[in-house]
Amino acid sequence: MTSESVQPMSGPSRRAVVAAAGAAGLTVALTACGSDDKASDSSTEQGAGGGGATNEGGGSSPEAGAGGAALAKTADIPEGSGKIFKDEKVVVSQPAAGDYKAFSTICTHQNCPMVDLKDDIISCTCHGSQFSVLDGSVKKGPAVKPLEAKQVTVSGDSITLA
Repeated sequence: MTSESVQPMSGPSRRAVVAAAGAAGLTVALTACGSDDKASDSSTEQGAGGGGATNEGGGSSPEAGAGGAALAKTADIPEGSGKIFKDEKVVVSQPAAGDYKAFSTICTHQNCPMVDLKDDIISCTCHGSQFSVLDGSVKKGPAVKPLEAKQVTVSGDSITLA
């Protein structure tokens, strides 16, 4: 009986397979936490003071409601806080009595929708960014850009997205 020596199969070593898996995992992690500047290139950065409301004098011009849908009554928006309108992807706030502002509820970090509002802070559940609904400013990163301001119109006791 002769014994033949078994030749090892040629293929990737265990070390090469582990290194490739590690590189793939690192790539996924960096992609998830990276920055996508495509959205920010086309938008205008607006900090504090943006996204104000226009008060209509109660006139019934055709342009008054042409810009958007009525969101709420002024009494529905608490002073010093706000209210999220999920379908419109907007949060309307009342920083001071009679002063209404609106901001996008899309996080400026990775475009995740935000629906978690406590007091005057809206939080992103994707990566933990927090924003003030009173002025749109970043309160906690990783986001570095403020929320996009939206225009609202107040006519009587009705708030309309412009």
